[in-house]
Amino acid sequence: MRRDRWVRLRELVRKEFLQIRRDPRLMRIILIAPIFQLIVFGYAVSTDVRRTALFVVDLDNTQSSRALTEAFTSSEYFRVAGASSRPEDLVSALDHADAIAGLEIPRGFADDLASGTAQVQLLFDGSNSNMATIARGYAERIVGQFVRRQSPETAPPAIDLRTRAWFNPDLESRDYNVPGVVALIILLVGMLLTSLAVVREREIGTLEQLMVSPLTSMELIIGKTIPFAIIGLIDLGLVSTVAVLWFGIPFNGNPVLLVVGCMVYLLPTLGMGLLISTVSTTQQEAFMLSFLVLMPVILLSGFMFPVSSMPEIFQQMTLLNPVRHFLEIIRGIFLKGAGISVLWPQLLWLAGMGIAAMALAASRFRKTAR
Repeated sequence: MRRDRWVRLRELVRKEFLQIRRDPRLMRIILIAPIFQLIVFGYAVSTDVRRTALFVVDLDNTQSSRALTEAFTSSEYFRVAGASSRPEDLVSALDHADAIAGLEIPRGFADDLASGTAQVQLLFDGSNSNMATIARGYAERIVGQFVRRQSPETAPPAIDLRTRAWFNPDLESRDYNVPGVVALIILLVGMLLTSLAVVREREIGTLEQLMVSPLTSMELIIGKTIPFAIIGLIDLGLVSTVAVLWFGIPFNGNPVLLVVGCMVYLLPTLGMGLLISTVSTTQQEAFMLSFLVLMPVILLSGFMFPVSSMPEIFQQMTLLNPVRHFLEIIRGIFLKGAGISVLWPQLLWLAGMGIAAMALAASRFRKTAR
């Protein structure tokens, strides 16, 4: 009896792989789309600020004031978008979005710099608060470095503050975001392909044939999900390789633990795809429903906004989001080299959600089969 079960399961998995191989569009989605998405999103999803438009009003027009302006432009963070000797032009540039930041150097700046009382004014367009905050940090650092270079005899501060960022010393947002993109690609591939594959069987009428066969609902679910679980692992290898070799993302952890974490992550991901397939009658419905699910799952995952910044009730809701836990796993493995002793809570959450999603999907399949 047990042997018959394994034979049925093996033949169902074989049938799924044959269907996938015979569909060239699906093969392109499985193998090419994840790499393309990672390259595009890897460049696009970045919170680093480069070449910020800077408007300069230099009322002093001395060697020191020009040196300060050059300190801004010699960095990769700012570029001069305009210059004037009238402060009104700076306000106009910010109003018309011709500049994101403004630097006003008052008259007497060189003399004040020599006496240690120099002041400059920095203005930022706060309509994009994230960019303004980051640009302000860059500008303050540039001004501080300029003052230290120009006044080396100035007495040292009472506190010698030296900061260092662990795990991401250069604070590159790409190192943080690209592993997150890998998690989203696996979610997209696992959930969307599973739901579409099952609904396609229903559309062409073969799902009913499978349901009246000796296959049980759990065997049917396992047989339908194993091929896409394997595809998800293959995509993990592909996009992780591109992340390391193309983007230079550091990989400090254990690759075996990453594969194990991905296998556990695929359980709720594939379960969500199966649940979507049980309430969809056409592939278009499954496609639309998948994207309706994707939006809150991504927003409540910590991929774009820190979970700790959300209201308490939403922080509790994110515990039921598998993407949140896998983001902690994959970022921990890539950047921190975290091991099982650190990541076991996230693995337990994913395993629990995976078992619940699979059980619910099996129940739904039994009901639809009656």
